[in-house]
Amino acid sequence: MKHLKSVIGCFLIVVVLGSCVHAQVRMVPLYIGSVEFTVEIADTIEKQMVGLMYRKTIPDDFGMLFVNAEEDYHSMWMKNTLVHLDLIFLNKSRQVVDMYINVPPCEKDPCESYPSRVRAMYVLELRGNRAKELNLKIGDTIFFIVD
Repeated sequence: MKHLKSVIGCFLIVVVLGSCVHAQVRMVPLYIGSVEFTVEIADTIEKQMVGLMYRKTIPDDFGMLFVNAEEDYHSMWMKNTLVHLDLIFLNKSRQVVDMYINVPPCEKDPCESYPSRVRAMYVLELRGNRAKELNLKIGDTIFFIVD
């Protein structure tokens, strides 16, 4: 019974957070070379907690940009994520400083973490293998404007 209450509680938190996040979705253009993406901004704890959970597909020209207050060692995980993703860590100058390519969905609890190996301010999530298709490398600059 106690386990069932925990599961129901977690489900309700995700539903409520998901509702709040989707009510205030902010999108901005982002460029990797000449390729334009539309990225959803995750700039609050609530949006970052939900991230790309439960999305069944990620279009080639779509992503999510996690905006942090300062450069630090950030860590990502794939809890409740249904698709493979690329995790691209960027410094405050928007240069790629670390990447994980084609990260699989979490299949066991606890989920594996994917920490930045250097300080980063932003984390860009794209469809799995998209960074490889674009020949993205450490040191490349990604262009976007976030208020």
